[in-house]
Amino acid sequence: MSTAILRYPNACDFIDGKFSDSKGLASLDVVSPLDGEVISQVQLSGEVELNLAVVSAQKAFSSWSKWTIKDRVQIFFNYRELLKKHSKELAELIHHENGKTIEEAIAEVDKSIELTEFACSLPQLIQGEILEVSRGVECRIDRFPVGIVASIVPFNFPLMVPNWTLPNAIALGNCMILKPSEKVPLSSMWIARLLKESGLPDGVLSIVNGDSRIVEAICKHQGIAAVSFVGSTKVAKIVYSLATSNFKRALCLGGAKNHLLVLPDANPEMTASNVAASVTGCAGQRCMAASAMVAVGNVDHIIQKLCDEARKIIPGKNLGAVISKESKERIERYITEAEKAGAKILVDGRNYKVLGKEDGFYVGPTIIDLVTPDMKIASEEVFGPVVAIIRVNNMEEAMQIENRNPYGNAASVFTQNGAAARYVLDHAEAGMIGVNIGVPVPREPFSFGGWNESKFGVGDITGNSSIDLWTRLKKTTIKWNPESKTNWMS
Repeated sequence: MSTAILRYPNACDFIDGKFSDSKGLASLDVVSPLDGEVISQVQLSGEVELNLAVVSAQKAFSSWSKWTIKDRVQIFFNYRELLKKHSKELAELIHHENGKTIEEAIAEVDKSIELTEFACSLPQLIQGEILEVSRGVECRIDRFPVGIVASIVPFNFPLMVPNWTLPNAIALGNCMILKPSEKVPLSSMWIARLLKESGLPDGVLSIVNGDSRIVEAICKHQGIAAVSFVGSTKVAKIVYSLATSNFKRALCLGGAKNHLLVLPDANPEMTASNVAASVTGCAGQRCMAASAMVAVGNVDHIIQKLCDEARKIIPGKNLGAVISKESKERIERYITEAEKAGAKILVDGRNYKVLGKEDGFYVGPTIIDLVTPDMKIASEEVFGPVVAIIRVNNMEEAMQIENRNPYGNAASVFTQNGAAARYVLDHAEAGMIGVNIGVPVPREPFSFGGWNESKFGVGDITGNSSIDLWTRLKKTTIKWNPESKTNWMS
């Protein structure tokens, strides 16, 4: 454990409106992927801290849930302005703790602002329903918060993913316990500070840091009514099973193996630049990254342009670091195994060193051709700036490859042929589809969520679909008139 003066203060819990150290568990170093330096430490929490957070949330819920939603969203109007005011500082922090480029970090702050803006619009979206169903008889629907909820978030978007859930859940009247990734706990502390400054009452948001032990405790805690999770499919399954077996609502997003289908008639320049950006954005550490390109027929001219584009993307300049030394080693192992299995490395990003940051965790853009469906790199999530090119003869073969993979987050097709695009839209087993778009992420108010083993639970995690996750419906039938006996409903 480092004893040097660190760049950032230690990450700690946020309970009952105050930052506090946990008791009795170990601390972990927070390591910047940029240069391998320890920039902070995070204290791990246990059941004692979780219990304190739940008790604080329960006290806050009794009053917070009674605020009108128009009053609650005023907090998030304030929060939006503070995100804008501190955008440079937040981007700098994301850059250091996550390793992505400054430009990518700024984009993450901007997306967090957009997510907050959606939460500010909630009063216009949940005004309830009322209908006179028979003479003198009316039915109405109102939404009520679920209660104390928890959000378990990953390392790859330390600001954005918490804002997938936090503004909507809290604006809808819930109190939230946020569990950040122990690799990137610092951005969540900023979220807590900014929301407190925005006027959020103490106890409405708590942060508990920790590892798998605190995740298990959250899933089992009887005071928590709902859990959201974003991470690997392996862990998403565990969290979903554990949370639902303890009678909680749960929505858990897992991994992906996104396929980009490239046809010979695709615009070469647009396709090459979009595919390269999809592969390398956020160092490939996003569940919407392209990790497999299905070359339909002869697209060698596009592959050549893709390689040219990839060579323009330089680690340490316009390509960020991967999160850890272990991740770098795992990604490079996938590349080496594919090469040994007979694939051809067109652009090789292994063993990359950035001058002055030799201890950073960098993998350069990597393009691997002649990959066959039986290779591990063709079916497993690599989570790095690597794309495997699988060659097929026609669209039917391409769709078989896309739909054989167990995931279902995203798929895209690059073509100028409307019929071919429609074929993919109709047949791809994925929740988010793109046409001539490398990263088909929906914008608000459209929701984010995949299919198959990319998502466990009902609904999506953002947008209109998220409202159902964080609210309960109360249905009321009212009759004031005398027994008119107009019909059976009266």
